Amino acid sequence: MRVVIVGPGYPIRGGLSVINEAMCRAFNKEGHEASIVTYKMQYPSFLFPGKTQIADGPPPEGLDIHVWMNSVNPMNWVSVAKKINKLAPDIIIFRQWIPFMAPSFGTISRFLHKRIKVFTVVDNLYPHEKRPFDRLLTNYFLKTCDGFLTFSKTVKKQLEEVYTKEVVFTPHPMDDNLGEVVPRDEACNYLKLDPEKKYLLFFGLVRKYKGLDLLLKSVAHPDIRKLGIHLLVVGEFYDDPEEYLQIIRENGLEDMVTVINEFVPVEDIKYYFSLADLVTQTYHTATQSGITQIAYNFNCPMLVTNVGGLSEYVPAGKVGYVVEKDTGEISGAIVDFFKNNRKETFMANVKEEKKKYSWDIFVKRVMEMYER
Repeated sequence: MRVVIVGPGYPIRGGLSVINEAMCRAFNKEGHEASIVTYKMQYPSFLFPGKTQIADGPPPEGLDIHVWMNSVNPMNWVSVAKKINKLAPDIIIFRQWIPFMAPSFGTISRFLHKRIKVFTVVDNLYPHEKRPFDRLLTNYFLKTCDGFLTFSKTVKKQLEEVYTKEVVFTPHPMDDNLGEVVPRDEACNYLKLDPEKKYLLFFGLVRKYKGLDLLLKSVAHPDIRKLGIHLLVVGEFYDDPEEYLQIIRENGLEDMVTVINEFVPVEDIKYYFSLADLVTQTYHTATQSGITQIAYNFNCPMLVTNVGGLSEYVPAGKVGYVVEKDTGEISGAIVDFFKNNRKETFMANVKEEKKKYSWDIFVKRVMEMYER
């Protein structure tokens, strides 16, 4: 079977690129012929809040990646569709995560050969940060699709309320290209951090919906101060950092919080997760999060807020905590974790739970939908 994945991939940096590349490898591993069609221009520079859209380092080995798309040029969209038709795929898999991409995806989809099955992995039906015309743009694209896959039961329900086409839930697979767990001392030495400290980890791009403000206010609790816990905030800020730095100053957290405002290359991710005692996702809103799957990959216990589909992946009391968006509940769970030495028990359960999240399950779901 010939499969083309349309969405971010090298040289575009970021979590979606990493996951799409893992998806491509998974199809190839199962004996299919897979490739990626990605962007030569993803966002106009004035719309991109980060420092750069381009990844450092060499391209991933063994992957067929076509750098063709321009997200804002309609002539390009028609041209890309024609190039994809020449690849003669049986299946196209788009990645829908933001309405901004829907016009290009919808146009490309309309110019594909009718024999090609068009599937879309829908990460978010409704964006975290809403804008006018979101639903109109999204519908322009999604109504061209033959079926949907989603990593969140919440999104599955949303799709079924709007569309009559088949929606398949499949667990969010783990990435297979992040490396192995490294010894804690080695990780601390690499990152120049004290191995004697206990570490909370907030990882990934910093945006308002991810609730870093909740976490910072929670770690100011006196009981957390007594336990000598240190919070690592690691990821490029897409918000004004001053809002969060002010919370740190107002609560006297300068000695308890380290902010690393930079995008983390793939090869360095393993060090942060290998030293983390507890990975925190105190989101205000969510569907699912790739951070959860990274935590599973490195056997990390987790704390998540009870929003969207986050709790679907974190069995409470088994691999971590599911709490409400309340600083008292968040701080209470953190104190319980460290005070009662839950790490080893939770880690053992994580190792068992993560067996559900293999890429071969995803590939099987796609092929089953294709046959139907």
